[in-house]
Amino acid sequence: MNMLQNSSASLWEAVSNTVDACDPFLSSAEMRLSLRDLLSGSMLGGRCQELSGSSVVIAMTDQLIAAAALIELDGVARRMVLCPPDLPAEYLPSIVRSAEADAIVSDRIIQGPGTARVRSFIHCDGKITPKSYGSTDRYETEWVLLTSGTTGVPKLVVHTLASLTGAIDTGKPRNSHVIWSTFYDIRRYGGLQIFLRAMMTGSSLILSSAHKPTADFLARVGAHGVTHISGTPSHWRGALMSSSAHLIAPEYIRLSGEIADQSILNHLAQIYPQARIGHAFATTEAGVAFDVNDGITGFPSSVLRRTPEVEMKVENGSLRIRSARTASRYLDAEHGPLKDAEGFVDTTDMLDLRNDRYHFVGRRDGVINVGGLKVHPEEVEEVINRHPEVRMSLVRTKKNPITGALVVADVVLRAASGPEGDGDRQIQQEILMLCREELASHKVPATINFVATLAVGDSGKLIRRA
Repeated sequence: MNMLQNSSASLWEAVSNTVDACDPFLSSAEMRLSLRDLLSGSMLGGRCQELSGSSVVIAMTDQLIAAAALIELDGVARRMVLCPPDLPAEYLPSIVRSAEADAIVSDRIIQGPGTARVRSFIHCDGKITPKSYGSTDRYETEWVLLTSGTTGVPKLVVHTLASLTGAIDTGKPRNSHVIWSTFYDIRRYGGLQIFLRAMMTGSSLILSSAHKPTADFLARVGAHGVTHISGTPSHWRGALMSSSAHLIAPEYIRLSGEIADQSILNHLAQIYPQARIGHAFATTEAGVAFDVNDGITGFPSSVLRRTPEVEMKVENGSLRIRSARTASRYLDAEHGPLKDAEGFVDTTDMLDLRNDRYHFVGRRDGVINVGGLKVHPEEVEEVINRHPEVRMSLVRTKKNPITGALVVADVVLRAASGPEGDGDRQIQQEILMLCREELASHKVPATINFVATLAVGDSGKLIRRA
């Protein structure tokens, strides 16, 4: 249990240092919270001191209340476990056990035999109550994030505030002009990065809502005058299909979480010509490695050698990262070591070097095997998405008795082409011709299916199923 020698190393103290100059706030679809009001009160019912030195599971439905709990508990709790709102209820007992949880903080009633071991349950209703003052020990709180895997109990990844904020420049002057927003939920790594960036730099933050249409979120973002906004490429493809896409006028757009292909970068530049557009590489385990701001997919090979404070190398085609921004370990030991013997995290993101520029081609565990030949779905999608009539695509596998598998593509067009007929067949042929020109024959889709939409998970990424 690591105690802090200086309480300024907590998120609470960082926010305290910004409110007078910038008066930042958090805003959701349901409520607005002045951070100055939070610092003078409590959303934990005045029971924050009760959690001193505790391992706390934060299992909120409401994203804004979860944000307030993070600010109050960092430096007070020895461990905080951030549960995303879509976490299946059956996984919670395992998480409580792995985290050796002493308390659950939630805005809903949580019951069950697996949670009976916790000594306290703190209910948060979104109201600020008077703050109870008193001396408490200060801790370097462990921030435990859950991976966004599609099956099984998520891995529990251990960070500290220092590792989470290692890529944030807190030395810049506070700027109340900057208003951040993100399509991500802040309890996932991508969203947490934006939340911390706002809190550490005195910026306000407009939160998304998983249960509200994208059009409503964009309208709120526009009404608040958001200047900086982030999301996955899939988030942005969905946003650009919305009638409310014209309601926002960001100065800076940040993409992360998926491969940012040239199609989405070009389209964002076309729709938001005033915006700087960057794409960042980060994972929950490896932390933030670098960002690219030249408007081109992939990254220069020099990034591997010249990124300050981050060591990177490509081994067996996979990007490996070592820095103070990486997580320290998995909390649940059965998942094995998070780092190799040299301290590098294997991201399993595969790279291809072309003309002195690295391009992401997909995940090592996502390969389709066509007669013994490998196909990365993302590599095929990148080509398909170049077609001017394509909004987004998903490449998947289909069983085949001869080759074992075939490549199939589901494609969403920018605009409906009317009843299926010559128009659709022409676009299909154009897509196939493009693929044949750019890809090896085994990577060319056997079938092109036009679909109305593609499933995007709560993490903001395309849902990929075998």
